[in-house]
Amino acid sequence: MTNEVIGKKIGILSDSHGSINPQIIDLMNECDIVIHAGDIIDDFNLEKIKPKEKLIAVRGNNDAHLEQFTDCEYLEIYDKKIVIEHGHRHGWEKPSHESLRKEHADADIVIYGHTHKQVIEKDQTPWIINPGASGPIRNYDGPKCIVINANKDREWQINPYIFREILN
Repeated sequence: MTNEVIGKKIGILSDSHGSINPQIIDLMNECDIVIHAGDIIDDFNLEKIKPKEKLIAVRGNNDAHLEQFTDCEYLEIYDKKIVIEHGHRHGWEKPSHESLRKEHADADIVIYGHTHKQVIEKDQTPWIINPGASGPIRNYDGPKCIVINANKDREWQINPYIFREILN
């Protein structure tokens, strides 16, 4: 009998603005769950993402036309509560992590987008995670995403990714 740890791979992206980097799509398609934290712009791009279990997406400040999505979503994995929102209601240029933590005080992790900059802040609860921009717009040195290896019996591993632009 093996002591195999059951785990889930959670892909996180944001701010695709109508175009998701192909390498990010490939990585997301290896995940069990994929989270898009808003500014989708054209939802047909999400059709390229086919996680093993489900895709969760929220509206960003540029997504008012995407009525099938909500402004905030909740997810529970292995007794950890994850909140997903775009973040623009917590400060325009740099959303306040204090405000995000205060509004979602019962969460273990808050995932947001909006700034196009990758952030992993684990120094207090809830953790604050921003995957950065997954498309070509204001991606600051390349498209970005995050993959979390979530395990029931171990600390979760947060893996940031930065890709080089692929020019057609």
